[in-house]
Amino acid sequence: MSDTLPPPPLVPPTAPRRRRLLTWYRARSLRSRLTFLTAAAVAVAIALSALACWFIVEKQLYGQVRHELENVPPPRNIALQLPCATTPEAALKNVQKVQEAGPLPELPGGGPAPRDTQFVWTDPACVTLPLSATKAIAIEPGDAQAFALKPGQAIIRDGRYTNGEPAMVRISLARTASHSSVLVMVATPTEAVEDSLNRLAVILGGVALGGIVLAGIAGRFVARSALKPVDQLTDVVEHIARTEEVGATIPVQGSDEIARLATSFNSMSTALANSRDRQTRLIADAGHELRTPLTSLRTNVDLLIRSDDTGRPLPPATRTKLLGNMKAQMQELTGLIGDLLQLSRPDSPRPARTLAVVALHEIADRAVARAKLRGPGLVFETAVEPWYVHGDAAALERAVINLLDNAVKYSPPGGTVDVRLDRGVLTVRDHGPGIPPDELQYVFDRFWRSPSSRQLPGSGLGLSIVAQSVREAGGEVSLGPAADGGPGALATVRLPGGPAPD
Repeated sequence: MSDTLPPPPLVPPTAPRRRRLLTWYRARSLRSRLTFLTAAAVAVAIALSALACWFIVEKQLYGQVRHELENVPPPRNIALQLPCATTPEAALKNVQKVQEAGPLPELPGGGPAPRDTQFVWTDPACVTLPLSATKAIAIEPGDAQAFALKPGQAIIRDGRYTNGEPAMVRISLARTASHSSVLVMVATPTEAVEDSLNRLAVILGGVALGGIVLAGIAGRFVARSALKPVDQLTDVVEHIARTEEVGATIPVQGSDEIARLATSFNSMSTALANSRDRQTRLIADAGHELRTPLTSLRTNVDLLIRSDDTGRPLPPATRTKLLGNMKAQMQELTGLIGDLLQLSRPDSPRPARTLAVVALHEIADRAVARAKLRGPGLVFETAVEPWYVHGDAAALERAVINLLDNAVKYSPPGGTVDVRLDRGVLTVRDHGPGIPPDELQYVFDRFWRSPSSRQLPGSGLGLSIVAQSVREAGGEVSLGPAADGGPGALATVRLPGGPAPD
């Protein structure tokens, strides 16, 4: 068995080269890539324009040569002026011998044939040139097809002289006085045309090369100008990442895509700054609200511990009252922590999987039943019609309960609380002192409490939870004075839905 390994498979050399080029391109900066793409696009445009220009000029120049050949008059004297030759080269030698011998003889028929003309005879089969000819035209195998032409028809093709000089040849069929057929070949040199096209190619190549260099310079300038807002945006982002100072913005100029990006970044930065401010304010307000019940709890606990340590127990009535106060403070802390957890949810809409069709009238009935337990001396007048909404049942029930708790808290003893649900509009009206007009704008702020109600229990988060829950369900909530001008406040909640479940 041979130990030699099989040869590695052949890999096209273009694949690694293409991968290296792609890796190099991706490793460049955005400015370098934009410069490269701009220069490449301009280079391709210049190259295509140069090629189009060259082909147009070529067509025009060769078209002029063809037009001149088409308008060449037919020779007026077609005769065997010299002995027949088998090839154009031999026919040219015969002419040269006559020209070296002396002046050209006078031709019968009124003048010589045009220059660069050649005759191909069939009877006898030979090639002759006019006595004034200086060049012979090379014959190609396909020229014999011209014997099938009709009078007035001609074939024009690219050809050459026997000395190798390029030419354009016109071939037509003529009849002699003896009714024999002869091919008349007339040629025009095209060397000057090819020289002109070569010079034009050099000029266009130089112009294209200069255009590519200028395109690279212009692309660099354009990339620098176009990416200047991006550089500013990058500096601001790096500054925020380094210092964690959100809220920084960049100037916006114009209305293009870069300006839209800058505007979006400014909006995001401002939103982050506002979010941080709200978070800081929430923590500060929560700490302030938690400090009062915790201080009271610590004082009561210290009092109980000191009474036991000193051997002077508190009277049973005082001890019972003290424990009752501690229980109330614990309940206040529990409610405050629950409210904070409720408000810790993001303001954006909740996922669709937590939403469902909810019977708002059933939620209102359950909330009224719970409110009656908290306000046993109050009168609740309800008028609830069926209404179904799309939302979070627990959050909506918490919102309605908070509205009723607020009404119970501010209602006078023996007062009335009106609850109405009509075509998606839920109203809760109490007959308490109402809300001063200058305080209405703050009622849904977190931890805000009216100065006149600071002595009442509460954390100032209930109405904030109401606003958040209603907003998540796509509705609106408002709080203001009673519509009839009487005492009390009127809370109004509008929720989209229908009288029947979807």
